[in-house]
Amino acid sequence: MTARLADIAAQAGVSEATVSRVLNGRPGVSAATRESVLAALDVLGYERPVRLRQRSAGLVGLITPELENPIFPAFAQVIGQALTRQGYTPVLATQTPGGSTEDELTEMLVDRGVSGIVFVSGLHADTTADTGRYERLRGQGVPFVLVNGYAPRVRAAFVSPDDRAAMRLAVTHLVSLGHREIGLALGPERFVPVQRKTAGFLRAVRDELGWDEAAARRRVQHSLYTLEGGQAATGPLLDRGCTAVVCASDMMALGAIRAARQRGLAVPRDLSVIGFDDSPLIAFTDPPLTTIRQPVQAMGQAAVRALLEEIGGTPAPPGEFVFLPELVVRGSTASVPSYTGHRTVSAEDPT
Repeated sequence: MTARLADIAAQAGVSEATVSRVLNGRPGVSAATRESVLAALDVLGYERPVRLRQRSAGLVGLITPELENPIFPAFAQVIGQALTRQGYTPVLATQTPGGSTEDELTEMLVDRGVSGIVFVSGLHADTTADTGRYERLRGQGVPFVLVNGYAPRVRAAFVSPDDRAAMRLAVTHLVSLGHREIGLALGPERFVPVQRKTAGFLRAVRDELGWDEAAARRRVQHSLYTLEGGQAATGPLLDRGCTAVVCASDMMALGAIRAARQRGLAVPRDLSVIGFDDSPLIAFTDPPLTTIRQPVQAMGQAAVRALLEEIGGTPAPPGEFVFLPELVVRGSTASVPSYTGHRTVSAEDPT
């Protein structure tokens, strides 16, 4: 074994200790060095260990929390296409209620020798989750990138939309329409995007409406990232006199519209609603939804680029790539009935 390690080390131009780390899947070796050792194995006629041999096949895992929310298939399509153009084969792994967990899906992908993994809205976005799972994954030599939900303790590349800027866009738009009673409906407070949206909303209503934090927080309602969750969150906001609701996802926004209609209110005549994501087909709802467009195309391509750089041995420094969102005005927002000021209408707004 000593002679074998020495031969491989000499061929690869590295130390025997480095060869040992590569063969045993231990951390502390760059992707470029790892490939040099594997190439040395091939040149000298040694058989690669099964796990390492599989990893060279060009598979890349993509883990999403679910597919019912159309934003996740949108990310999967962009990321999958970008990987395919670079010669990799995407492997989509989706969590389901009562099914495989993120950790189980990760283990399955690692066992199949993926070259890397992209996590979309995974446990990294949950501030109560143990981030040690990602350090353990790095210790196995598996490159990965995380989308939506920055965790500073994880040494990796993150790709996120600017949630604070998104809330400012939404609030500024509604204030321009005369709204002064604006609510915010979003998911559980433990998630990083929720915390950032809340902070952005609090700052925006303070600057635009002069609210103190206590008044602003009374108009923040947490629920689930679902249509039913949006419906449940909107009821209390309507009870507090809100004439407009900003939602943390398009699915929640559809729930907000349902809640309004159950009370005999019309959208946008009686309640303006803004979503978040600009999910596929959301422009064709009734009414067409005003929303904050998450830059899925740019974010997905950036995630793939960062992952492939790490696979190639030239990783970007750990940190977060933040992308600016865009307000898309359609038919679910309008002036409050008593407002007589000027309304700026987008070309996309059919009202």
